[in-house]
Amino acid sequence: MTLQDQIELLSVERAPSENEVLPVLSELLSLLNAGKVRAAEQDLHGNWRANTWVKKGIVLCFKYGRMVDMSIGEWRFFDKHTIPIKHMTLEHGVRIVPGGSAIRSGAYVARGVICMPPMYINIGAYVDEGTMVDSHVLIGTCAQIGKRVHISAAAQIGGVLEPAGARPVIIEDDVFIGGNCGVYEGVIVRKRAVLGSGVILNSSTKIFDIVHNRMLEADEHTPLEVPEGAVIVSGTRPLANSFAQQQGLAVYTPIIVKYRDAQTDAKTVLESALR
Repeated sequence: MTLQDQIELLSVERAPSENEVLPVLSELLSLLNAGKVRAAEQDLHGNWRANTWVKKGIVLCFKYGRMVDMSIGEWRFFDKHTIPIKHMTLEHGVRIVPGGSAIRSGAYVARGVICMPPMYINIGAYVDEGTMVDSHVLIGTCAQIGKRVHISAAAQIGGVLEPAGARPVIIEDDVFIGGNCGVYEGVIVRKRAVLGSGVILNSSTKIFDIVHNRMLEADEHTPLEVPEGAVIVSGTRPLANSFAQQQGLAVYTPIIVKYRDAQTDAKTVLESALR
């Protein structure tokens, strides 16, 4: 029986024994830690899909874990015994700067990633080579981060576990995410896109592309997607209500002001010396 079959079976069993559950969860976490299985994958056409069985397995970690003392010296931690802190060594090739960061077991963090304190990477996340995770960044459950992504200070990449078929947030290769950005609810940010400081994107956000005179939004079948190379900044849109017009009120809206060029690349490049 494959690992997937075992997880599917345990997900519907009412009361499996600990001896049945723990070896399966241990194998799943080992594969997630090594990046050999992922919570979401891209097909040959560039489409992303959630691996529901992986997400079901992560849910089992919470369901069947029992609270234990995970304290380290004076730092007090209490969590489920099935999801400990990821054990990192020098051989992983990840630069973790001192100051209070944490990576949960079941998260893949590739060689060359830089983690600036404090930051947190949750279970099921995948962070690929050469990515910068800056201070106060959260990479949520099952979020998928590509190569050479720059996630600036205080940005949040939302997580999702249930429903199992829900697509996690996807950040593709060479994306630049400015400070205090938030990307949530299965949004896909395609390659080389740039999110200016403070841009917030979720499944109900409408993006106005003034380069191509169009509006981008999600529907029940497709997620909100930031096009490849798009440069987005925070803007406003006036409200149509008469009172709002009288008061000069407007609401936040993200705007694509251009597509990436040499000038943008020069502003967003991460100096190799920092790595």
